[in-house]
Amino acid sequence: MASPVESAVKKIAVLVAPVTALEFLGEDFLLTGEGPILSVYSLQASPKECASLNVLHNYRIHGIRPGRKYQSGERQFNNVISSEISVWDNDEEEIIVFGGKGVRLVSFNSAGQCLKLIGPLLELQDWVLDIHWLKAQPHPLLGIALAHNALLLLEAESGNILSFYSCVETCLLYSALMIGPNWDSLVLVGGTVFNQLVLWRPTGTKTDGQSEVERRLLGHSGVIFSLCYLQKSGWLASASDDRSIRLWSVGTLGGDSGCGEETPTCLRVLYGHQARVFCVKLTPSRVFSAGEDGACLLWEWGGEGKVGRTFRGHRSGGVRALAVSEGSVGCREGWLATGGADGGVRVWRVAEERKDSEEAQAETQLDLGFKGQGCPKVVRLVDEDESNTVLVCTDQGEVCLSQGDTWDVIWQGGAEFQSYCVMEITSIQVQNSNCIVWVCAVGNLNGGVQVFLVRQPGVGVLLKAGQGKVHSVLWVKGHSGESWSWCLLASGSEGLVYRWTIKVMEDESGLHMKEETLLPFLLPPCAKRWLTAAVTLSQRKGLYLCGDRRGSLLLYAERERNDRRNEGEERRMDLHDQETENRQTHLGGPMSPISTLYGVHGKQGVTSVCEYQDLCYSTGRDGSVRILTVEENVLKVRRVQRACRGMEWLEKVLFLGSDAPEVQGKMLKERTEKRKIDQESESVAEARFVMVGFHSVHFVIWDPHRQEKLLSVACGGGHRSWAYKCPIHTHTDPHAHAIGHGTLVFIKHGAVMASRSLASTETDVNGHTLKEGLHGRGISCVCHLGSLTKTGELSELWEIFVTGGEDTTVGVLAVNPQSGTVKVLAVLTDHISNVRALAAIRRVETNERGRDDGIDTSLLSSLVFSAGGRAQLQCYRLLIRLDEQQGQPICQVTQIAGHRLDEQWERKRNRHKTVKMDPETRYMSMAVVYNETEYILALGCSDGAVRLFSVTESNRSVDMLWECFYHQRCVLSVATYKLEDSLGRELLLLFSATTDGCISVWDLTAVLNSKAGVSWQGPSAPFFSIPVHQSGVNTLAVAPQREMGQMRKTLSHWPVVEMMDSCLY
Repeated sequence: MASPVESAVKKIAVLVAPVTALEFLGEDFLLTGEGPILSVYSLQASPKECASLNVLHNYRIHGIRPGRKYQSGERQFNNVISSEISVWDNDEEEIIVFGGKGVRLVSFNSAGQCLKLIGPLLELQDWVLDIHWLKAQPHPLLGIALAHNALLLLEAESGNILSFYSCVETCLLYSALMIGPNWDSLVLVGGTVFNQLVLWRPTGTKTDGQSEVERRLLGHSGVIFSLCYLQKSGWLASASDDRSIRLWSVGTLGGDSGCGEETPTCLRVLYGHQARVFCVKLTPSRVFSAGEDGACLLWEWGGEGKVGRTFRGHRSGGVRALAVSEGSVGCREGWLATGGADGGVRVWRVAEERKDSEEAQAETQLDLGFKGQGCPKVVRLVDEDESNTVLVCTDQGEVCLSQGDTWDVIWQGGAEFQSYCVMEITSIQVQNSNCIVWVCAVGNLNGGVQVFLVRQPGVGVLLKAGQGKVHSVLWVKGHSGESWSWCLLASGSEGLVYRWTIKVMEDESGLHMKEETLLPFLLPPCAKRWLTAAVTLSQRKGLYLCGDRRGSLLLYAERERNDRRNEGEERRMDLHDQETENRQTHLGGPMSPISTLYGVHGKQGVTSVCEYQDLCYSTGRDGSVRILTVEENVLKVRRVQRACRGMEWLEKVLFLGSDAPEVQGKMLKERTEKRKIDQESESVAEARFVMVGFHSVHFVIWDPHRQEKLLSVACGGGHRSWAYKCPIHTHTDPHAHAIGHGTLVFIKHGAVMASRSLASTETDVNGHTLKEGLHGRGISCVCHLGSLTKTGELSELWEIFVTGGEDTTVGVLAVNPQSGTVKVLAVLTDHISNVRALAAIRRVETNERGRDDGIDTSLLSSLVFSAGGRAQLQCYRLLIRLDEQQGQPICQVTQIAGHRLDEQWERKRNRHKTVKMDPETRYMSMAVVYNETEYILALGCSDGAVRLFSVTESNRSVDMLWECFYHQRCVLSVATYKLEDSLGRELLLLFSATTDGCISVWDLTAVLNSKAGVSWQGPSAPFFSIPVHQSGVNTLAVAPQREMGQMRKTLSHWPVVEMMDSCLY
């Protein structure tokens, strides 16, 4: 019997949980089920959440069934798709929501955009798999499918049970689907635990009062998670644990046809998912499926069931819910929605059926038909945002220009440019004019650098970069007096980097080029001594950030000229004079770097450097992006952001909501003036970016924030010249998916190829993130850092949390309890395994930087420690403040240090004489204590050890002070406690709890003396130990209580198996 449940439930302010149910209300609203919360999102204009309500209390929502069509006779019940589309005119909508054993009726008013509970929460005796609205007079009825292959007939409003029917096969069902307009013609399709589909009717053939199975579909090798029926064609779709989707021809189900065809057949088996398939939806022309691999696939009927499109937008953990709007059912432009295990919700616009499938596009790369002499070596794109021009330099010293289908030789070098050349292009504004021209620089083996205009190759100069090979040529935006100008860098032999300022001027005779020689740079001595990347720092006049082939980052400062020549003495030199006269003798010797990070990107070299919002970013072939700051002319690494596993070759970063770095120079002056308004806020914030590089033989664009690939092109690998054309609207679209719809032009097997047509304007950027997801898998630990308060007329409170998950990431979150907003401030990906423990300590500098009248409540500074699998420890400094302009928190992350036990063992002397540590060791728990100039970390380990580490923020070091294997079993929890004895001496106690239910107390007072820390050996055993539980103690907390002058300690702990318990000592 159903029983109403009414109990006091504490209100949930913010909930982030897997989205397990989705349903559209027409084309204007989307219903989502996240835990027990039912939410409504408005899809009109700018999609946003408009209502939310706790419906099922302690049950997770697994199904949402609107009842707007049961009275009109039109059917789109549950997953039963009708070919007719109705118009929803009623503002009040009744919705049945179910999950677990709970069922509840609610209403939604579209005009007021509010949810209201109609009846009490009904608890049934079995799990509910499906609910079906049935036509009846005077009140509608509900058919409820239960997990043990049974059906209930229920009154919708009162909750009274009218009938109960069960099948003769009382096995467990993983999915169920009811089909039919009324109870007498109802058909149940169930996916059994035996990997079968069974069809039966409550009014069908009965044996001993139980209905017989009338149809049985075999073929799946795994349990069936989802079912969908298309009434018009009589097709049934099933999604299974075996990673497949099967389409069955079952005929007409329900009504007079009963269970359909006598011998149902399997029409098609669709394989495309890399993991279990959780959801499937059918439309008259397409199949939609989503699964544990995080992908939603659109299958086309034509082409033998190939994948037409792939929709991604969720972290690891997969897609748990899928919905298709009525527009998509009718083959018009409708909505597609996915809900992830990460708690995120995304929607896409799905247009009419596309003729070409995604796989066909991936397999058909376009050959641009290069017809020049020789083999192409370098490819670049000209006017990337306006036209489709490709520039190619060959091994015969030719530079060819393509526009459309024709190739023209615009410049041809002599014999010295054959067999080897390097080329780079840039756009330069003509002096005293708004005209923009493209300039090309080509270097050869003999130190020659030819610079010419792309559209007028006759206008140019020949420069001399020493006598040896020109390893690279680079264009950078530099200072020239009070204005900006372009500087050409040519990396020659013996580590010299020659520099010239290039200007394009116009007079009565036309355009001409003017060059000015600058002091060269001198690279540090190394085997591979040439420049690979360079950028000028816009906020620090005269500073250049460079990267070399050895993997070093170098900072150069422009030397002031003491003897400038007068403008009247300047004159243009012809090519012969420029080759023979060395201006460097007049200007002085080469400049050495003022700051160096030697080999910071490994031996494979630096691939790019750029500046954005007062921060510097560098990439290299070590698979990482380094975020840098320049403090008092010294380079410092703020933190390191790594790409996905296997993506070791990074080429550059692209910033979201902005132009690419190479064309940002057009707005440098405006950006500089704008930054002065709120320089302090922007120095805290970090820009969101995507990584561009190579993963094996694929060109990949990787989003580190969402942990997903935005683009993958099989180009053959990184040893080739390439150019990427971003979509035109990238600078206005803040979404990362927009960047992934560009075009890659590359050289492969002597041909110039493109990933798709350069003239294509199709971008498929029609997705919206209604709710951003967090961790794709389980959250292992949470740490509260503090609060930020916005003062003024509209005061706001933001709670700051740090979370660690099984997806190996650490997330920094800002939660607004008033609005329920959850903002992801940063995602840290330095861990290689599960993050199991977090600890934080508020930094003293927070109070010191407050306002004159007190503490600055809009600023928060903390030191955060994370630990987990593979005995890995990380330390970060977080600076979080409220942006006065946007009113939202922004976060600055500085990586202090990292430590791994296996790396420490590898550095040990005579390590062959010791037993190697277990590489699977996990840090289970962590506690932190501040001691003058250092932080003491206590960690409980899975190998039975209790370890003590010292972290020094000033020199960014982590040192292990002590380890003890007294417990001989996994240490699940640790906690520290500081107190004073009767003599005023400070004592430090460490509590440890293990899997055998024992709690031990260690005296670590001696470690508080920093001078004794080097020689301190630590205790070999605890001074007190007591068994508390028969099983493990998962959590241990220590809190002081003062009673009658005595210090008492409360230990609260939860065993693994026993019920919650607490002991007082």
